[in-house]
Amino acid sequence: MSKGPVIRLIIVDDHEVVRIGLCAVLNLTPGMKVLAQGGRMRDATKLCGRFQPDLVLLDIRLPDGSGVDAAREILAKCPKTRVLFLTSFADEHTVLEAILAGAHGYILKDIASQALIRAIRSVAAGQVHIDPRLTGQTLGWLKNMYREPGHSKRPLLSPQEQRLLPLVAEGLTNKEIAHDLHLSEKTVKNYLANIYTKLNIGRRSQIAAFYAGSFKGSSRRSSANSN
Repeated sequence: MSKGPVIRLIIVDDHEVVRIGLCAVLNLTPGMKVLAQGGRMRDATKLCGRFQPDLVLLDIRLPDGSGVDAAREILAKCPKTRVLFLTSFADEHTVLEAILAGAHGYILKDIASQALIRAIRSVAAGQVHIDPRLTGQTLGWLKNMYREPGHSKRPLLSPQEQRLLPLVAEGLTNKEIAHDLHLSEKTVKNYLANIYTKLNIGRRSQIAAFYAGSFKGSSRRSSANSN
């Protein structure tokens, strides 16, 4: 038996066979329910606006537009909806574009069904999930990209700002981060504002993705207890 609330999903993919297969697998999975499906960008935005799903499983290439553009529209209209890309495109530019658009996950279509289910649950629970096959080439590139021009060895973020990254990646609230780092909530908000500005991003999921590529391997506690 499943525990907790049901994850309400929408599937958007231009291949009907893919949609049918995904619906069959996910509707038979305890704790998951597919509300609707579509094959175009306009379907993605319309269905998300209508159903306000917990998560949308979205392809990167659609007949009438880009899944990345669809993700931006969905997140602007439905900020509580999580976006998980399921696609066959593995090039680093596409993955980076999706992450910077605010996507909460990016996985490849040849993923095993149980791994797909784990990814959906992880993203629905507030985590960022990137296909492990992409982390080395793509998220490692993120690390190099977000460094100051002319100072390739100098981190763009200060040590104090870096301490927030693993906690944001774990889905902690500002209040919880403040408690963990013995800071005021106002200080945490200021640090986050600095991070958003320096990385030219605007979502916590993007901070989590940056952390996954740049600081993976650092434990939450070692970061929180430094200094």
